[in-house]
Amino acid sequence: MALPVLKTERLYRQIANAIMESIKRGEFAPGAALPPERELAKQLGVSRSSVREALIALEMTGWVDIRTGNGVYVMQPLPQATGPVAEADFSLEDLLQARLAFEGMLAEMAARNGSPAQRGQLRALADTLLRYNANDAEFLDQDKRFHLLISEMSGNEVLRDLMEYLWNKRDSARFRRLESHFADNAFTQEMNRDHQQIAAAIEAGDAAAARAAMESHLAQVQQRLLG
Repeated sequence: MALPVLKTERLYRQIANAIMESIKRGEFAPGAALPPERELAKQLGVSRSSVREALIALEMTGWVDIRTGNGVYVMQPLPQATGPVAEADFSLEDLLQARLAFEGMLAEMAARNGSPAQRGQLRALADTLLRYNANDAEFLDQDKRFHLLISEMSGNEVLRDLMEYLWNKRDSARFRRLESHFADNAFTQEMNRDHQQIAAAIEAGDAAAARAAMESHLAQVQQRLLG
């Protein structure tokens, strides 16, 4: 007997499909508001961050409209496609957790191994970032340079390549959609305050402080974007 191949379905996709099926059954009418994220998480027995990622997937497939500060509404009319939400190649929550685990180590190594010239470049980048007050393409380009320079300062080329791999994952349509809803101008200012603290710790050669500053920064990013 031929047995089927079993696949593990990511949690956010399970949530998205469960909400979509509820919409199809008429439990949430076109134009109606969905329950708040916190209530959906409680009903489904999952984290709020997984619910938020599911809602992003549903918005991108035309099932809901996320109105930041005003709730999530079922689209009217409903989309023509009725199949399950497609599986993406990674979870946004997993990506942010990976960065949190990885970049703290990079900042610690950068504080120990970075050259005087690299420390100067990092300070210049941190100061350049202060000129931006919107989470736009120009800011994100400088932000990428900041984080990649820290990975270069680790002195390990493989770790630098891994950092670029993670950043390229960040530059996805789903992540950009997430930022468009939850990364306002105040968020950019918060990130720049963090960048100053990270740069100062690395400049001072304080490995423990550099790691703590980077981990605090990425924890705040995760909290802001995924709740």
